[in-house]
Amino acid sequence: MLFIGGSGIISAACVREAVDQGFEVAVLNRGTTEKRALPDAVTRLQADVSDREALAAAIGDRTFDVVIDFVAFTPDQVQADVDFFTGRTRQYVFISSASAYQTPPTHLPVTESTPLKNPYWQYSRDKIACEDLLVAAYRQDDFPMTIIRPSHTYDETLLPFDGGWTVVARMRAGRPVVVPGDGTSLWTLTHARDFAVAFVGVLDRAEAIGEAFHITGQESPTWDRIHQEVAAAAGAPEPQIVHVPADAIAAADPEWGAGVVGDKANSMVFDNSKVRTLVPGWAARTSFREGARELVAWYDAHPEAQVVDEEKDALMDRLAEAYAPGRL
Repeated sequence: MLFIGGSGIISAACVREAVDQGFEVAVLNRGTTEKRALPDAVTRLQADVSDREALAAAIGDRTFDVVIDFVAFTPDQVQADVDFFTGRTRQYVFISSASAYQTPPTHLPVTESTPLKNPYWQYSRDKIACEDLLVAAYRQDDFPMTIIRPSHTYDETLLPFDGGWTVVARMRAGRPVVVPGDGTSLWTLTHARDFAVAFVGVLDRAEAIGEAFHITGQESPTWDRIHQEVAAAAGAPEPQIVHVPADAIAAADPEWGAGVVGDKANSMVFDNSKVRTLVPGWAARTSFREGARELVAWYDAHPEAQVVDEEKDALMDRLAEAYAPGRL
């Protein structure tokens, strides 16, 4: 198997799981980060995948049963993969996103047959365009593709809310934190190690060719509870939550707002029945309460990662003051 990327939150967990399951794994990336250690058994190839000459030099005449690209985000990147890997692999796996599904969804739970449509977030529209390209390549040219749609997947290094450590620092200091909407929308969180088990289960499978699968957790806490679980894990007092409309966040910070309006403000609950047809009995094992404890423990052990975003911190102050209970 060839993993393009391999050092990210999802990809590193999947590399470890593939090695644990006995697959021969190569990882191709720029070799610029060692934040997540990879198993010694991995073959390391170094190149910037956007440099096709460097890619060709790094891969040589190798062929692969499976190629997984974790760093393709736009149709031109995917088309370049199709051109390069045609005839070199029996399965090409594209990492899409559950944010590509109809937003907001007309019904829950979301299944793989839920329409793909997100008019609010360019990231999601690009993923949809990539999927369209791959479906055409499969139908017209028999390109052996599989599409995987993760939802919000995290490991011990990635706090689940915008602002990251800034939010934890505010909670520990007893300062108010901003939660989009009314805090009651349901949000599915998936630990990377749980994702990896199901993900590796669809690799090197003829039944997965031409198919799309999402892989998500079964736990869908509210945004209020997500903040409360992290606060409890951090030993902070009950968080002072201030609910702020998603549109107000988007007006104050378009980049933050795009991910809120186009993704996090909507309840998202998923039916994982399809992936279980290939991975019988799979279920996410890590509760978010356990995940929150792992998150805080990692950040407490890595003080260099406890970075407060001063601009977002100041914006949260302004939003919290404007929308504090009793001010409206």
